[in-house]
This record gives sequence, structure tokens and C-alpha cells, in this order.
Amino acid sequence: MIYGYARVSNKDQNLARQIEALKNEGCENIFKEMVSGANLNRPALQNLLEELNAGDIVIVHSLDRISRSTVDLLNLVEMMKKKGVFMKSLQDAWFDMTDDNPFSDFLLTIMSGLSEYERKMIKSRQREGIIQAKKEGKYKGRIRKYTENHVGMNHAIELYHSGAKTVKEICDITKVSKSALYRELKRREGDILVKS
Repeated sequence: MIYGYARVSNKDQNLARQIEALKNEGCENIFKEMVSGANLNRPALQNLLEELNAGDIVIVHSLDRISRSTVDLLNLVEMMKKKGVFMKSLQDAWFDMTDDNPFSDFLLTIMSGLSEYERKMIKSRQREGIIQAKKEGKYKGRIRKYTENHVGMNHAIELYHSGAKTVKEICDITKVSKSALYRELKRREGDILVKS
């Protein structure tokens, strides 16, 4: 089955040009929407992804119609590959998964590398910013949810030390997550060791 996907950002724009191009490519079913492409959580796109089966082809007029972000595009391509679905862009001639196209794979690998590099650079800048903010006394850090006065956490710790309940039962009773309970037990245990 050959599917088409067409998108414009708002109702002032027209889908007609994209739809005509997709029909000319033999698309039997075209999913259309007028919504921002900021992320992949779009109704028509999600409906399209649910309907796809191995061997299907998805055609878009241009890659920015299906994804505005390199990371999202790579995630989308990975999802489709896992399903055995092929994708093709009419305007971005290099992007054609419908045949064995080594150039398309090569460019996707480069995009993936650049995307990973970008993520690492963002984390590095965040770390540098935190270090600088700490030097200037401006960094407060994440506000702790479970302080010594938190009733639920205190009750969870009491139950834990009593040994009367399982960790799952404690978490169900106090509405404290298992990871938070263990983290807080470790932190308080560390405080006791430091003070003694």
C-alpha cells in the first residue's frame, strides 16, 4: 500500500499542491493535517503510523512536512525500519528508502551523528552553566520533593524499618515511588553516617 502524508502549519495555508503531487506518485490513501510540525504527536501522523504494515510505502512532498526536527525524523525513520516500512520524499531526492540507496543511508548516518553531537554540546553547555552559577552562588539545584517533613515519605520509611510490609505495599499505601523511597533511605543513611 502506498500512503501519502501532507501537512501545513495553519488553516491559512493550502494542502492542494502537496496532495496533487502525492496523487501523481500513486498514493492510495493520503493523511492530511493542519497543525504545527513541532513534534510527532499529531493525530493524522499517529493514525498513519498505526495503519502501516511491512512493505508499505509512505511518501511526503518534503521532509519538513513530516518532521521539523532532525531527532524526530531519525526516530520516525527508525520506527518505520522496524516495521519494514519504506519512506520517500519527493523534494529531497536523496531521501528514498524504497530502493537500496547507500547515499540515503550515508546521509542519515551523518544526520544521526550530528544530532548526537548537538545533544552532547547542549549537555556540556548546561554543565558549564551550572558550574558558573554555583561559583556565583546563584545555583539552587533541583528542589527536593521529599524533605524531612514530608509525611508520606516519613511514613514510608517507618514502615520500611518496621519490616511489616513489602516495599510494593509501602509504595501503594504512601503513594511514594520505589525509586524515591530507596533514594531517600540512602540519603538519610548517609546523613546519619556523616553526623555520627
